[in-house]
Amino acid sequence: MHELSWIDDTAALPSTGRALGPDTAAPGLLCAGGRLCTQRLEEAYRHGVFPWYSHGQPVLWWTPDPRMVLPVAEFRVARSFGKTLRKFIASDDGEIRIDHDAYRVIGACAQVPRDGQNGTWIVPAMVRAYCDWHDEGRVHSFETWVDGELAGGLYGVGIGRMFFGESMFSWRTDASKIALAALVAFCRAHGITMIDCQQHTRHLASFGAREIARGDFERHLERTLNEAQPRRWTYHRALWAQLGLSAEPARKAVSL
Repeated sequence: MHELSWIDDTAALPSTGRALGPDTAAPGLLCAGGRLCTQRLEEAYRHGVFPWYSHGQPVLWWTPDPRMVLPVAEFRVARSFGKTLRKFIASDDGEIRIDHDAYRVIGACAQVPRDGQNGTWIVPAMVRAYCDWHDEGRVHSFETWVDGELAGGLYGVGIGRMFFGESMFSWRTDASKIALAALVAFCRAHGITMIDCQQHTRHLASFGAREIARGDFERHLERTLNEAQPRRWTYHRALWAQLGLSAEPARKAVSL
């Protein structure tokens, strides 16, 4: 059984094989320490590692086994949400924007507790680090706008042909789900076949996300991270066709 490794800002991350196992109190925990910066985040994500910690804790670095992922070809939409999505697409008051207000999206997500927790898991240092990484073109937000107002969205990390989902929020019913559907459509159109979901949640499982072995996840990263990433992170109505949905001209107002 491996012991938890501690690192400083000069040390490389340990091999993911050194993560704590399923018989420990923190399965998937790889190491602790150092500070959050874009260089460390780039190193971490390229190895399938991400930070997750709470107020008063050191930076904790995780690599779960199994890993929750959403293969975009397996994305599914429940009938009730399908009606909402079609209504949104047909509306002249709703639109999807990418990276229009990423700082605000990240800040809003920081107010949302992770499943099974009472408080937020996106501490201020994480907000600053991911905003900095957005400035460098790595972090992207998918945003649902209604009547000219931000209604919900999500953010994540794009490297090569891989998207690592981080968090989502809604200020109107189903707004984050609409943003997720838009992300899937964008990924299908740009050859991104998998979205990392990090850890199992029933919410994501309802859309087709499932667990795979850490080794399979890392092999997928090896194949995709060095491929050319999308040239432009923009959303066009025609992308809804990737989900088999009509992108006819706007006809009526949306109500979320």
